[in-house]
Amino acid sequence: MEETKQLKVQLDLMQAALDHINQGFTVFDRDLRLVAWNRGLYDMLDMPNEIVQRGSHLEAFIRVNAERGEYGQGDTEGKIARRIERAKLFEPHYFERVRPNGQIIAVSGTPLPQGGFVTIYSDVTEERRRQEKLERTVEERTRALQQSEDWLRLVTDNIPALIAYLAPGPVFRFANRRYADWFGQSVASIAGRPASKVVGAELFKELEPHIDRAFEGNAVSYEYQRQRPDGTKAYMRSTLIPDMTVDGRTLGIFVLSLDATDQKQAEATLVQSQRMDAVGKLTGGLAHDFNNLLTIMMGNLLSLGRMDTPIGKEMLDGKLSPMMEATKRGSDLIQRLLVFSRGKAIDPQIVSLAQVVANAGRLLDGSLPSTINFETEIEDSTIAARIDPTQMETALINLAFNARDAMPDGGELKIVLSDTSLDKREAEELGIPQGRYARIAVEDTGSGMDEDTRLKIFEPFFTTKNFGTGSGLGLSMVYGFIHQSGGAIRVKSSVGNGTCLSLYLPFKSLETVANSAAYGLSQSSLKRGEGELLLLVEDDPDVANTVSDQLQDLGYTVLRAESADDAKQLALDLPELKGVLSDIIMPGQINGLALAREIQQKRNDLGIALMSGYADWSALAGQEDQCEFPVLAKPFADHQLAETLQKILSMKT
Repeated sequence: MEETKQLKVQLDLMQAALDHINQGFTVFDRDLRLVAWNRGLYDMLDMPNEIVQRGSHLEAFIRVNAERGEYGQGDTEGKIARRIERAKLFEPHYFERVRPNGQIIAVSGTPLPQGGFVTIYSDVTEERRRQEKLERTVEERTRALQQSEDWLRLVTDNIPALIAYLAPGPVFRFANRRYADWFGQSVASIAGRPASKVVGAELFKELEPHIDRAFEGNAVSYEYQRQRPDGTKAYMRSTLIPDMTVDGRTLGIFVLSLDATDQKQAEATLVQSQRMDAVGKLTGGLAHDFNNLLTIMMGNLLSLGRMDTPIGKEMLDGKLSPMMEATKRGSDLIQRLLVFSRGKAIDPQIVSLAQVVANAGRLLDGSLPSTINFETEIEDSTIAARIDPTQMETALINLAFNARDAMPDGGELKIVLSDTSLDKREAEELGIPQGRYARIAVEDTGSGMDEDTRLKIFEPFFTTKNFGTGSGLGLSMVYGFIHQSGGAIRVKSSVGNGTCLSLYLPFKSLETVANSAAYGLSQSSLKRGEGELLLLVEDDPDVANTVSDQLQDLGYTVLRAESADDAKQLALDLPELKGVLSDIIMPGQINGLALAREIQQKRNDLGIALMSGYADWSALAGQEDQCEFPVLAKPFADHQLAETLQKILSMKT
């Protein structure tokens, strides 16, 4: 009896514990009769008290639910029978049922080892409503995000810029339509692809250092050019901005690129305008120089013509020598003026700054008024820099003419070449790395500038000159060129005390500097021929006679052809022929370059050189790519002709 009492106490305690669970609870035995339950079953499922009794069959519970529509409309008995059959399988089961009042009940049944099963009933109405609300919120936000992305795509696809995002790899994660079109891709195809595959291996090799610097956390700007499908060149200016976390990690790179082709063309037009303005200012001085040269030649020729008796070699040399020097200087001036006025774009190269300063000085000599004392000073002839020499000469001439305008009553103008080392403080002030630099100083004793003017002189279109006398572009062009070459400009000036503009360029050194006075080579030092047979192609009889004499004096045998057709025939018919020297521009005939290529295809044993009196012969000959033959500029000295012939003949032996 005592044991029964204790067992009852334990069962009451267990029942009390089960009644405190906020879930419904039932246990059915192997005969599907109720063994245990809790109060949660009443509260949650509204079950009648008369059936929630130990020994009640599961069918009673199911019938109550079926009759009050818990399982929906239809065959009540069939619904009951099917559920009883499934229960007899004693399999784990879980389902959720929505009651007619909207309550959602989760039913989870687990079989017991001796048969029967325990079932947990959970009210998940609020949880499901929260979940539905969350799903609706996610759906709404996804829709809003998609709409936002669509708007962002619409905006980025229609602004005149190329926009992309690079992840580490580097791999493209995003690109707008213009960016994709630029590289022949679609917006969808570019995402997820490596940058090297999108832009191409050759261009990626050029861009990779900039991309690496950006991934190191630096903002980077650069320019590059690319050939369009139609063969024209396009220029692109790009900026890379690192996408960084608070702790300094780089997650990716934002890419912004702008088509700079039109701007490049506009800049080239402005540079040409400045160059032609300078050419106009040089004309007076050059005309003075040429008149002097012609006076020398005419005077000596008239003197020779008036002589009635034969003259000795010494006297003849005395007359011919100044004529030759005048001819050489005239040719040099013409060549420099043509190159300067054309301003043909070339790749930067390491050049002697002493030579550049000397060339600019020769162009300026005689172009400045006599009231200005002009001189150049070169401290070391081996100082060099990596620049475009024509642009450098243009810059110096622009600065010289600005100095001239600042000295209407005359003064001193000096261009000084030296090298210097900038310490960290000086370099930071100029915005360039510290180290060794070549320095070109343009100093004048003119009116000088006040502080406000000094701060504005490099701004485009800023000028202190009267309207119509200056464009205000000269100094801005100089500034852009020097900075593009990796250098900087320092300006020192004050009112009444003149101006000094110092151009700093990264220093290079030349072991030897070409001797610009090569015309002075003696005849005994020339490289001579040994009677080799050469074909001269020249349609101007007077020029042909002169060049023939030069060739014969150098020890060659000369055969002349006045037309391209004759030249081709002779080249094919004479196996003893060793070389060809042809003029490039021959009116009414194929040009010399095309002739040379035809001959070379059939006689690749011949050395071939070309000559021209045109500064821009390549445009006249329709030549776009690199010429494979040496080209002599007329007029040429004996040593230039001798060296060219030795070069082409030695390559074929």
